[in-house]
Amino acid sequence: MKFLKVLKVLLTQSIFIIIFYLPAAAQSDISILNHIMANTAKIYTDNPIEKVYLHFDKPYYAIGDTIWFKAYLTVDHHQPSTLSKIVYVDVLAPHDSLVQSLKLQVKNTVAWASIPLSQYSLKKGNYRVVAYTNWMNNADPAYFFSKTITVGDAINNNVSTQISLKSVIVNKLPKISAGIYYKNDKGEPYTDKKVNWTIEKDDEPIAKGKGVTDKNGFVEVSFTNIKNVGLDSATMITVIDDGNRKQFTSIFPLKSISKPDDFQFFPEGGQLLVGIRTKMAFKALKPDGLGIDVKGTITDNDKNVVAEFTSSHLGMGVFVFTPQDGKTYTANVTFADGTTATPDLPKIQVGGIVLGLENSDPDVLRLKLQADMPFIQAYQGKSFYILAKSSGVICFAAQTQLSGQVYNASIPKSKFPTGIVQVTLFSPDGDPISERIAFIQHNDLLNVSLKTDQPVYDRRQKVKLNITAKNSDQPAVGSFSIAVVDESKVPYDENAETTILTNLLLTSDIKGYIEKPNYYFNHPDAKTLADLDILLQTQGYSRFSYEGILNDKFPVIHFLPEQGMVITGTLRGSSGIPVFNGNVRLTIPDKNFSQNTVTDADGRFKFTDLVFLDSAQVKISARDNVHSSDLVLTVDGEPSQKLPLNINTPDEIMNIDSTLSPYLKNSKLQYSRSNTLKEVVIKDTKIVKRTSHKDYGSLASLSSEPDHLITADKFVGCGSFLDCLKVLATGMIYDSNSGTGNFYVFSDYSRGSRVPAQVFVKGLPVDVNFLNTLNPADLESVEIFVKDELGLVNSANNSDGAIVVNLKKAPVGEKISLQQLKDMIPAKNETTFMPKGYAPIKTFYLPRYDGPRNTQPGGADIRSTIYWNPNVLTDKNGTSTLEYFNSDGVGSYRAIIEGIDKDGNIGRQVYKYTVK
Repeated sequence: MKFLKVLKVLLTQSIFIIIFYLPAAAQSDISILNHIMANTAKIYTDNPIEKVYLHFDKPYYAIGDTIWFKAYLTVDHHQPSTLSKIVYVDVLAPHDSLVQSLKLQVKNTVAWASIPLSQYSLKKGNYRVVAYTNWMNNADPAYFFSKTITVGDAINNNVSTQISLKSVIVNKLPKISAGIYYKNDKGEPYTDKKVNWTIEKDDEPIAKGKGVTDKNGFVEVSFTNIKNVGLDSATMITVIDDGNRKQFTSIFPLKSISKPDDFQFFPEGGQLLVGIRTKMAFKALKPDGLGIDVKGTITDNDKNVVAEFTSSHLGMGVFVFTPQDGKTYTANVTFADGTTATPDLPKIQVGGIVLGLENSDPDVLRLKLQADMPFIQAYQGKSFYILAKSSGVICFAAQTQLSGQVYNASIPKSKFPTGIVQVTLFSPDGDPISERIAFIQHNDLLNVSLKTDQPVYDRRQKVKLNITAKNSDQPAVGSFSIAVVDESKVPYDENAETTILTNLLLTSDIKGYIEKPNYYFNHPDAKTLADLDILLQTQGYSRFSYEGILNDKFPVIHFLPEQGMVITGTLRGSSGIPVFNGNVRLTIPDKNFSQNTVTDADGRFKFTDLVFLDSAQVKISARDNVHSSDLVLTVDGEPSQKLPLNINTPDEIMNIDSTLSPYLKNSKLQYSRSNTLKEVVIKDTKIVKRTSHKDYGSLASLSSEPDHLITADKFVGCGSFLDCLKVLATGMIYDSNSGTGNFYVFSDYSRGSRVPAQVFVKGLPVDVNFLNTLNPADLESVEIFVKDELGLVNSANNSDGAIVVNLKKAPVGEKISLQQLKDMIPAKNETTFMPKGYAPIKTFYLPRYDGPRNTQPGGADIRSTIYWNPNVLTDKNGTSTLEYFNSDGVGSYRAIIEGIDKDGNIGRQVYKYTVK
């Protein structure tokens, strides 16, 4: 990495400056620039930028699948990061309730794991996977890795739906129309079936009605939004009756037609100045956040057309506009859906300067400064400064005197690495006044090639896959992950893929949503590079802010990098006084592991470098002390994690059943062949009295019928009771940002209320974290109360809503002695708990078909992921060889390899072969 070596040299120099043809007097005035550079270098050195990227085996999944993924941890310019040794991966359901949280042990800057999608704890929907390290919390959470993962359901889904939504204005009010097709699990239409529908917002009905499906299973729903309420969080709930006393509910969000199409202008450099020829970028968006094609004109107050524009890609485009003094202008826009708009133009200003970039030349980045005459008159002869950074590192610095309205300069692109470059213009006082970002593309990515020993294979035939990795024609030693999928079962939109290139080079440095990011990397040419430049003119960017640099205000470090698992706590006497030099012992029975430590003056103890898997039981004891019975030991809980807002909602799929149809058909077939009904033997017909909240006086005021009932069978196969409840608790939302995390009534939460629901176990109010101690096998039911009609439970617990956990009643047994009862009560000087451990690493199943076909294992092999290997290492020659067997699927197989070498070079390659 020649470029990185240059950067390290620059950071050690106190002054690095390039001066554009300045007189000697001006060349001495560089103290402000040096100050900015020195502070910028300090921030870069003290706050290295860590990133996490996850490579998944597939872009979408189905209930019953397993998500396989690998985490790559980098720092600065994609260097493998040794800063953190733990990566967190969270799975969030719609409304951002936490479904599952994994803790991954990082070894050699990578980690991998899997996420089973249980049919008992998950349902069809759009989920979000977020990955981060503790150190990354010091920066904006917007830069955590975040990806939408759509999960279909071919197991429990008896009704397949496809909806199209439309909104028109009738008598100044929005009229919403929806066309819905209903089919059964065999693809046959539900003909002549009754459909009841309701429009709800925050659990409050807006409209309702009924209809009957036609011979194609189609029904049309329409209503007028009389109250003109916002529909961005509204849903359409339909219930279809199959005619056999079974009803099926489908829920559709109305966000995609919640408001008119949006249009915005983005003048280059941030300002529109009188008399200055300006590149004006624009972006048109549908209500769902996706781009929409558009065309339009700019007319002056004399009705003359002074500019015309047409979008070039995903509703984005650029045109040139020169505003004139004394003129007013109007924009007229026509969207592809036929609607029109007259968006406001940016305010035309006087007395300013703007920075522009021209990025079409492969060798140089052309810089242009333009100022109007009032600005020239005010600042002529004064020094201005230009800094260009990439990933927080200053790659170029310059000082120039303002002498005319236009100033041009060329910066060699060799000064920048591949990726985003941020160019900022500073005033004589050192204030940033204009900025532009651009993408630098060098031909320096890791060259990874795949080649099979044959171009065409038979079903179940062994494949020998050869991998070669090179960096500038030199062998590259690196770590890679590879997935091979059957394309007939897993269709791809290559432009929409999230890859190691799109993430580390583009989206991780940009705020906001980027639609189809791989379009800019998939087949790069002059058009894609031009479209990328337009994107960067329209995209918000504040990855590296200069705020605070001039006045020496540096970011405060609140979170330290984790080098391993740590458990901390406090030891006190029964009076509350901290115990100094107290003995504390930690044991992990499953690992036959123990560790001792002593407390400090504040009674604090700390166990470091722990390694145990999730669900491991940990015991901490302070019994090895004088008067130990008078000691109280407490263990610190894990801090609540603040997760970023979901900017990727436009990636969510509304018509999951139809969009994922090929995949779900295969998933259903795969499930049906791997699951058969098992004989059930009824041994006893005695009726056992069920536990009920009515058994407890504190809950007697609640209704005898809960708003939602979750039976014990829904928790079968559940590893963590709390994680499963987060998904299954209908009418509730789990917010992990609220201290230690709490449940809230969803309708009240969406209105801004932050009064948590109270959780009860055996009739007693408990903290939410107590649910981590429950065994799902002991559960009888969970009752959800979003309303407390009498208000007695809410007022007694200062809560809003209730979650009542009913456990199975213990069988009647023999009487126990008082001493036995005391022994069952845990002592205060010790505790046994199950902290979050490392996620277990499972091996991807690979069948072997070594013998003749007529002797191979029976049953059809209809796998969609043919091969997954997260631990592919190239040797000193940059090579590696893999072997696996094809499935019974015929057609095109797609192999995707991604990875990074020891010097931080990243690479990706897609290879296809045929199976007949």
